[in-house]
Amino acid sequence: MAADETATSVIPVTVPIFLCQKCFQPLRLDPSFNAVDSKTLSDLSGSLTENSTGQDGAASSDTLIATGKAKNPAEKPEALRKRQIGLSPGHSSIDSGNSNEFMLVENTGTLNITNTDSLSHHVRILAQLFDFISDQSDVDHPLCEECTDLLLDQMDQQLKMTEDECKEYRDVLEQLMADPTETDTSTLENELSHLELQEQMLLEQLQMIENERASIVDEIETVKEQEKQLQEEEEKYFREYTEYKRQLLDYEDEHNSVCNQLKYAQTQLDKLMKTNVFNATFHIWHSGHFGTISNFRLGRLPNVPTEWMEINAAWGQTVLLLHSLARKMNLTFQRYRLVPYGNYSYIECLEDKSKELPLYASGGFKFFWNTKFDSAMVAFLDCLQQFKEEVEKGDTGFCLPYRMDKGRIEDSSTRSAYSIKIQLNSEEQWTKALKFMLTNLKWGLVWVSSQFAS
Repeated sequence: MAADETATSVIPVTVPIFLCQKCFQPLRLDPSFNAVDSKTLSDLSGSLTENSTGQDGAASSDTLIATGKAKNPAEKPEALRKRQIGLSPGHSSIDSGNSNEFMLVENTGTLNITNTDSLSHHVRILAQLFDFISDQSDVDHPLCEECTDLLLDQMDQQLKMTEDECKEYRDVLEQLMADPTETDTSTLENELSHLELQEQMLLEQLQMIENERASIVDEIETVKEQEKQLQEEEEKYFREYTEYKRQLLDYEDEHNSVCNQLKYAQTQLDKLMKTNVFNATFHIWHSGHFGTISNFRLGRLPNVPTEWMEINAAWGQTVLLLHSLARKMNLTFQRYRLVPYGNYSYIECLEDKSKELPLYASGGFKFFWNTKFDSAMVAFLDCLQQFKEEVEKGDTGFCLPYRMDKGRIEDSSTRSAYSIKIQLNSEEQWTKALKFMLTNLKWGLVWVSSQFAS
């Protein structure tokens, strides 16, 4: 009695709960599954296999039994390879992230199993059962009640549709059996020959079309090659065109630049042709009581003591001007030769070439008696008189405003004569004589400019 109680004692276990393979909700198995053991599973597999063999392998899509080899119970069930069993409360396949793992565990209190049957052996038997059922149908097991009802509804609809189709086929078959028609063999042979002829013609047309297609493909390849060559030639043309266009723009810019330079040069030439060289180079004017040439004052006053460097520069410009006018007229002076030498210009006496008359000085106005400077000024006035006489030979109407004679300049309006010498003379009269001399030289410059302007 004690031994029986030990063999069939009720012990608390942790019952695995399977997941529905449709909605993945946990399932509570019927208590009848606790009675399933290895022998029951083997008997079930054998009976299903025999039924499948007796029906020549035919199977219905709406049953759970199908042909196939019985599984070896000793082998590890497929469900155990696919599904992980949790051995501790709270562990689930959903937590592991694998939707195919359908087994949960739950502490349900007590379960009547013998000590010789372990929990893992019982779970393995159930997994083999579900795998076997799944292999015999297109539906994975186990399923919950709601999913089973839904599956049965779908299978009923499919069964109804199949029955309707079978009925239609049966009606057509009965109609054909009730009204048999005799076929004319010769007519069918003629139609077959005609169809074969048409097939041959169509094949020939197809071959012709294939030949034309191949020819067109070759033409397309040729046209593509020509197009590629044309594109290369076009690119080359546009590169050359761009280069020529750039060169043309450069040439146009250069041409415009040359035209502008030519226009500027022509403008400058016209301006220079209208310019009086002597007036531009030797500007003779006056500044108060002083006569000026190139802005250099010629003369001195007691209240305006002009520096001798400025007076010497003015005499240098005066000698250069008269020398240039004489060369322009091809005039050679008698008795004297003008030597323009800047601030140290002088006059050379032709009768005594060793004698030089300087047109420059230094010191105060009442310096020692320097007769050479006075003689140089008188000689210059003599050269200016010779220039006047040469001009009057070609133009009798030419007349200078002031008459010159032996170192003196006479003002015709007042009949007053002023000596060009500095000795025994006042600064005012000497400065006025030099101013009159520059005026005569100005008139000679204007006449030469008007005669030789062309």
